[in-house]
Amino acid sequence: MSEPRVITAAVGFMEEIGRALRSGEVVALPTDTVYGLVCRPESAERLFSLKGRSSDVNVQVLIGRTRVARSISTFPLLAERLAHRFWPGALTLVAKRTPDNHWNLGADRETIGIRSPMHSVMFPLCLVHGPLAATSANLHGEPVATSAEEIAATFPGGSEGVSLILDRGECGGVASTVVDVTGSEPRCLRQGAISWGDILAAVEEGTRDTYY
Repeated sequence: MSEPRVITAAVGFMEEIGRALRSGEVVALPTDTVYGLVCRPESAERLFSLKGRSSDVNVQVLIGRTRVARSISTFPLLAERLAHRFWPGALTLVAKRTPDNHWNLGADRETIGIRSPMHSVMFPLCLVHGPLAATSANLHGEPVATSAEEIAATFPGGSEGVSLILDRGECGGVASTVVDVTGSEPRCLRQGAISWGDILAAVEEGTRDTYY
């Protein structure tokens, strides 16, 4: 079994990652939180098989601009307030999908988790290639890999595995905070890099701006 090919941020590395994504392959990339397994949303089912994880918990979608979120979800005012305050950054917003969004991101076909990453590689990739499905680079139930070496030792390579890994050194940040914005009030699904107090403060600030 071949190992993933490890590349560095040398000349042409963004184009190389782009070619792999356009071919429907899975790549491992650093983000502003942790190393992630990334692919086009149309290929997202592969992420579950690679991680040995059931589809009960959906994978998220990374985007560049907020307008993309409006095109793939019914992005409500609550989401707009939080995105304005925390994007790009470590906040995943779970919103209702648009009726024409049929990506297989997991068992829940009604909602979609969306995040805009504050990262020098992931953000421009999302701007150029559009939404990208992403999940943490680890086997189900295992700690998240913090280096390219760990990822290469964990996952098979080739077109059916992780085709390439971008080595940017240690990447062991805190996972994103996940907030459900499908209702009238925010609901915390996972506490992460952004505190719940900061989330509530941003909502309250946005409410004051609306009424005053």
